Amino acid sequence: MAGIFKAYDIRGIYGEDLTADIAYKIGRAFVTFTGCSRVVVARDIRPHSEPLFEAISKGICDQGADVIDIGYSSTPMSYYANGTLGADGSVMITASHNPAPWNGFKLCRAKAEPISGATGIMDIEKMVMEDSYADKAAVPGTISTYDILPEYTKHVAAFAKLKKPVHIAIDFANGMGLWENKTLEGLITYDGLFDEADGLFPNHEANPLNVETLADLQKMVRAGNYAFGVSYDGDADRAGFVDEQGNIIPMDLTTALVAQDVLAAEKGVVFYDLRSSWVVKEVIEAAGGTPMMSRVGHAFIKKQMRDNNALFAGELSGHYYFKENFTAESSAMAILSLANIVSNSDKPLSELVAPLKKYFQSGEINSEVSCDPQMIIAKLKEMFAEGDGRIFELDGVSVEFDDWWFNVRRSNTEPLMRLNLEAKSEELMISKRDQILAVIRA
Repeated sequence: MAGIFKAYDIRGIYGEDLTADIAYKIGRAFVTFTGCSRVVVARDIRPHSEPLFEAISKGICDQGADVIDIGYSSTPMSYYANGTLGADGSVMITASHNPAPWNGFKLCRAKAEPISGATGIMDIEKMVMEDSYADKAAVPGTISTYDILPEYTKHVAAFAKLKKPVHIAIDFANGMGLWENKTLEGLITYDGLFDEADGLFPNHEANPLNVETLADLQKMVRAGNYAFGVSYDGDADRAGFVDEQGNIIPMDLTTALVAQDVLAAEKGVVFYDLRSSWVVKEVIEAAGGTPMMSRVGHAFIKKQMRDNNALFAGELSGHYYFKENFTAESSAMAILSLANIVSNSDKPLSELVAPLKKYFQSGEINSEVSCDPQMIIAKLKEMFAEGDGRIFELDGVSVEFDDWWFNVRRSNTEPLMRLNLEAKSEELMISKRDQILAVIRA
């Protein structure tokens, strides 16, 4: 059971390490830890999301808090409901892109502020493991229902700046994108792929980070006439994109594109994932924004956004965060931003992306290591301490030179070291990539 409490959420295989009994205990611990009195609870369409809803809601109510049941929902919709319904917290029942046997909980305080391992999940774990909660309430809380979709739809529609019709292709992967996408109806037109809700995900893994899952979407786009294609993940808090030719758009370049649209309406701070291409910072500056670098992980990014009153942030994993959605994800807003850009240009998306591909990237390279990761970080810092590179430790270690940069960081979820590197020439990128990998894998 202890293994289900992760760095960013609670996640496990239903019926094995995550059961209805454990969900009930998590509900009690959540209220005990946060002191909340009104909790938004939403769920995805996995077959076991319903019994988990019943169990965690009973735990919440037994502690005296009320549950606002918004039913089936994308994760961005649950964040919006949290922020607009006067709730003290929220629980999204989902295992995101994990296979069908998995399920879990994404926990937030008021205003969709995430609870991570460092800010509460480990405390909740301790309560659950020790059965140490506040006493049950003399009067249990109640469960009410609320349809948040009309309000979320109106909220998303306010971002539309469309000058001409936009027609896109969407791979729903049978998941919660079917709910998230309802906000776009009447704004843009689309043809859907795997557009029947099925929590068993029968067609492919609902994970646009796995480029193999994009093959069906690419084929569809290449056979039709679409402005671009979109692939949702399981709970629709992430999205991957392909251009009108079916070519995958790197997610850092998507950040650059969305930032242009956001900054066209209002100037301000935009965060970009520290693994992103140099071009993202350049685009933000050119659009009149203030670029700021973020560390990896949604809980960290959201805090940095709040602390700096940022308008938008993009992460290399396909999360796109908007101030207007309580500094939380909204895939629908990201899709609408790309639609705005295409609608207001006489160029296809591929031609708008092409100038952004000016540097040479290694991509994220993972290495299993048996030594203490901090030894690797220390070795890299020592190697470059005497050079002309700028060393910083926002997440792991980064070193930036005039013509190349790299970041090496420890995975928050797996026993891996992750390398990202970029250079102004392919030859330099390959040379430096192999040099850094040799140190990591020694």
